[in-house]
Order: sequence, then structure tokens, then C-alpha cells
Amino acid sequence: MTQDEAKALVGKRAAEFVEDGMAVGLGTGTTSVMFIRALGERVKAGLKIRCVASSDASTALGKSLGMDVVSLPELPELDVYIDGADEIGPGLSLIKGGGGALLREKIVASSAKKFIVVADSSKVVSTLGRFPLPVEVIKMALPLVTRELRDLGLNPVQRHHADGSVYLTDEDNFILDCACGQIVDPTATAAAIRRVIGVVEHGLFLHMASVALIAGEDGVTERYP
Repeated sequence: MTQDEAKALVGKRAAEFVEDGMAVGLGTGTTSVMFIRALGERVKAGLKIRCVASSDASTALGKSLGMDVVSLPELPELDVYIDGADEIGPGLSLIKGGGGALLREKIVASSAKKFIVVADSSKVVSTLGRFPLPVEVIKMALPLVTRELRDLGLNPVQRHHADGSVYLTDEDNFILDCACGQIVDPTATAAAIRRVIGVVEHGLFLHMASVALIAGEDGVTERYP
């Protein structure tokens, strides 16, 4: 099974968790795209739902598939949020933000009664940190935050597009990707980053996920905290 096939499989399985009348949070990233497309097929077949998306890209995709996608102030309480992850560690600790939407993702996830993570088996790790940890930063604070994160040993590097242009989030902020190595104590690392003035949000999602759907050679399995 290829990685794309695994993503399609778990996306389709996640769409089955959505029931008629639900308020649904749409995630961001390649696996979430598979989920949104599978959910779009169910909407086309008559499923009635309302949605909030965690990025401009997912908003556009959902609307293109005929979904009723509104803003969070219009639909502030969600039944379920379904999104991918860059890494899944013990206790369903996560690193997210490779797609640059970590702030909105964390806001939408926190607004949902249930957060379902969708991923292929390559994202499961014994210790977080192989994937660079994204940190969203206010533009003005970039020099300060870079210095502070460097002093914490997190090795921050500003994110750029492939063409060399500076990456900006949907909220018009910068992202620092931190090649910090193994994150032995995610709670302590998250707290240390949050204390830095100018940090908007970080990509450690701790004690948030309700269940993870993991696609592998044996199909889709469920993992719980």
C-alpha cells in the first residue's frame, strides 16, 4: 500500500464517523484533503452537515464540494474535528503545523467535543521530534523569538517557500521550524515555548486527541490516549 493509498483509506474511514446534523471541523493537509473529499461524496449523497475549516485552502475545497462551510463565530461549538498530524507519539501527543495552519487547527480542535486524528502508519513515533516543530511568530518579534528558541536549544529556522519567498500563515504571521531532536518532555517544551513573548502558537498538540485512525497494511486501526 502506497502512502497516498493509506491516506485515502483513512480519509474514507474518518468520513464514516460523521453523522447527519453534525457540526464538523475540517482539518488541513494532504490526509485531511482525502477526508474532505470522502466527506464531500457523502454530502453529495444527501448528508446534511455544517462545517468550519482550519485553513483558507480547506474552506475553498469544502465549498467546491458543496459543503456548507461557515466561520467559527457562526458555528462556535463543533461535534467533531478531523485532521491529520505530522507525528503521533505516546498518549496521542502530536506534532502538527507542517502545512502552516497550526494556530487555526488548535482553535478549531479546541472548539470540538471530539478530535479524531487521521494518519498513515509512517507518522507514528515512539518519541516526538523527528519532524521539525513549527512555532508561529508575530512578525515584529521574529528576532526576539529566534534568539529565545535558540537559547532553549530548539534550533529554529524561518520557513520559506520552495522559491525562496518567506512563508506567511493565513493570519499573516511567520513560522519558525525547530529541529529540536527528541522531545523527551513535550509538556515542559510546550510550556517553555509559550513563555516566549511574541510566540503566537506552537505545534505541540497535547491531551487533545480523542482517537487516532491509523492506516497501514492491515487496514485502519484505532488508537486511544
